[in-house]
Amino acid sequence: MSAGTQYYIATILVYISVNAIASWGLDLQFGVTGVLNFAFILFQAVGAYTAAMLSLGPPSSNGGFQHYPFGVHLPFPVPIIGAMLVGGALSGIVGLITLRRLRSDYQAMVMLVVSVVATVVIESVIGLANGSAGLSLIPNPAHTISGVSRTAQSWLFVGICWLCMVLVGVIMYGLVYSPYGRVLRGTRENEAAIEAMGRDATRARMQVFVIGGAFGALSGALLAEFIGAWAPSDWLYPETFVFFTAVIVGGRGSVSGVAIGAALVCVGVQQAVQYLPIGSDPTVLASLEWIITGLLTMLFLWMRPQGLLPERRRRFSIPELRKLPAVGSEGAVELDA
Repeated sequence: MSAGTQYYIATILVYISVNAIASWGLDLQFGVTGVLNFAFILFQAVGAYTAAMLSLGPPSSNGGFQHYPFGVHLPFPVPIIGAMLVGGALSGIVGLITLRRLRSDYQAMVMLVVSVVATVVIESVIGLANGSAGLSLIPNPAHTISGVSRTAQSWLFVGICWLCMVLVGVIMYGLVYSPYGRVLRGTRENEAAIEAMGRDATRARMQVFVIGGAFGALSGALLAEFIGAWAPSDWLYPETFVFFTAVIVGGRGSVSGVAIGAALVCVGVQQAVQYLPIGSDPTVLASLEWIITGLLTMLFLWMRPQGLLPERRRRFSIPELRKLPAVGSEGAVELDA
């Protein structure tokens, strides 16, 4: 197998893992808990910019042609961890403003406005992240290993990305298919019932908003380190709807389904368009990708809204139901036979 073919396969595997992580973050918010986060791509961008600034070093060390507020050289995986912390912190701030005071439909509108404003600010204020040109020369941690070929370094980074994907997948399974996951689904389905049972629906939404934002930041950090650059054109607000399509196609609330949806929508559609006999005009190819993505969204919402792998719903047997707590005037008591 040639070096070019290996690099192509490694690139596909990196994009699958990165998009699966991001789609899981959005699925935890939207698919499981019902939070319409139309600004999700913002948190992926924050992770990318943070990882870049934590690994690029001071602006003067890169020839002075890039402008950003600070920069340090930190070893891997510190930039990745820092990106997740910043992404989670920003999610908490945005969540405090939107989730506590607004209804879900107003939340969606505010999130969309936040995403658009953030893009305009980054493009206009050159000192934040080098304006519309973005940041480049972002170091890939695998390339710092000497004595191995560039192909081996690419496969090493694939291993890093897939390790992160597996860890996020394990966390997702632990959250979604647990008693805590039932609280999240209850918040999505009937907030009043959850509140009546003594659970705080707003707190649950805030928690998954922060966790999902951290996952989005992780995906952005890995993607920026792989491609070596990040610019506002990479995170325009329509990019969020690609992840929404992945969640809808795979099956909202289904961890395995969303991973499949991410591979099919975020990677499969893009690669399939490249091989269509329609020429090589990048504008036409990009437009066709959006057309196919939009058609997939409408098709699945109309014909199969549950997605390819529907959300697994737990059904209790009669013996299990008898052991569930029943709430009465004296609190929780065990049901008798």
